[in-house]
Amino acid sequence: MTESTPAHPVDEIPPKRHLAAFGLQHVLAMYAGAVAVPLIVGGAMKLPPADLAYLITADLLVCGIATLIQCIGFWRFGVRLPIMQGCTFAAVSPMVLIGTTGGGLPAIYGSVIVAGLAIVLLAPVFGRLLRYFPPLVTGTVILIIGLSLLPVAGNWAAGGAGSADFGEPKNLALAAFILAVVLGVQRFAPAFLSRIAVLIGILVGLAVAVPFGFTDFGGVGDADWVGVSTPFHFGAPTFEFSAIVSMLVVALVTMTETTGDLIAVGEMTDRKVEPRSLADGLRADGLSTVLGGVFNTFPYTAYAQNVGLVGMTRVRSRWVVATAGGILVLLGLLPKLGAVVAAIPAPVLGGAGLVMFGTVAASGLRTLTEVDFKGNNNLTVVAVSVAMGMLPVGVPTIYEKFPDWFQTVMNSGISAGCLTAIALNLLFNHLPAKAGSGASEADSGAAEPGGLPGGGVEKGVEQPREEAV
Repeated sequence: MTESTPAHPVDEIPPKRHLAAFGLQHVLAMYAGAVAVPLIVGGAMKLPPADLAYLITADLLVCGIATLIQCIGFWRFGVRLPIMQGCTFAAVSPMVLIGTTGGGLPAIYGSVIVAGLAIVLLAPVFGRLLRYFPPLVTGTVILIIGLSLLPVAGNWAAGGAGSADFGEPKNLALAAFILAVVLGVQRFAPAFLSRIAVLIGILVGLAVAVPFGFTDFGGVGDADWVGVSTPFHFGAPTFEFSAIVSMLVVALVTMTETTGDLIAVGEMTDRKVEPRSLADGLRADGLSTVLGGVFNTFPYTAYAQNVGLVGMTRVRSRWVVATAGGILVLLGLLPKLGAVVAAIPAPVLGGAGLVMFGTVAASGLRTLTEVDFKGNNNLTVVAVSVAMGMLPVGVPTIYEKFPDWFQTVMNSGISAGCLTAIALNLLFNHLPAKAGSGASEADSGAAEPGGLPGGGVEKGVEQPREEAV
């Protein structure tokens, strides 16, 4: 027998004692975001508490299944990278509108199923667009993902958006303490402990939060021990044209966001996403979204907060995130366990989130160091794309006078910035330079297939190297 080649870090299976800790860390990083979507949609529809609880357990169950499909994969479904899946926030506004204007949950689920099928069919098309995501675009998108997540961490640190004690110094002090614990563990603890610094920070924060009255476990006693989501619990889906159109717009937005997340994780794990694997990852998104419509939950996408955790911990194994998917399935089947996790106060998550989300932004900057910014317009591409991505983050109401479909696309800083970066890269680096425009031969040549990704020219080299844009 010939000696087998060592497995890529993405495919390595850590020791069992490490898998659970690493996996739980991923669950805690995304839990608040995962349950927020059913809480917002159900709250807007004024559903009774029992139905809200049902939505949350159904969401956690399908989150876990979706994550397992994405990480482990089967046939042409799943990117097979450490990617956590969760409900997309891009769908919240359209779903609230559908649910409160007479269609109710059956109309939401009908549109979600159609959107999921559309994603499956469109996945190969998006896969072929990967050549338009050179480091100039991917670095910019990853930077925007990180920056757009930082306000989420800020809201958590202040006590959670809408909380009665939002901004209280005690909340920010707890978040700062957690941040200090995470950084201290990462700097001074042994290698394994440094890789679960976020988990340790959250556990320490929980231990501090309980005696100081930040949280209580009263909801745990009220939760059921077992809960199983059954298909079409709220009735057979209905298919309304306007609802389907709005959800198809959401599908395009989530595909754009997921593409950015998959490329980011590929960069962090040294397994670059290819057109085929990108299509497989998007196809898994579509399948998970169909399952969401069947099992009483919502559209699914890759979760950017966990991208930051991969970069921060440098744990690249997809089996770690698959373990997190298994934990989510358990939480979906055992509501009492879910109630325990839900008791973690927002400031604790905020302190940890500052590190994770900042790591995503820093990873984008690292990718941009591969791009040549001399004698071309690449700096303009980054500047305008980041500006467009940050507009809805800094001024959330900026597009409120625009049509719903426009708001769905542009209110997501990630999709707005991503679309801008793609368009400007095409404009400056793919279209032929206008004669007499002042562009040098080197600049115009950078747009050709022989140029460097991002439209730059390799420094100190006369002839551009052969590399696909």
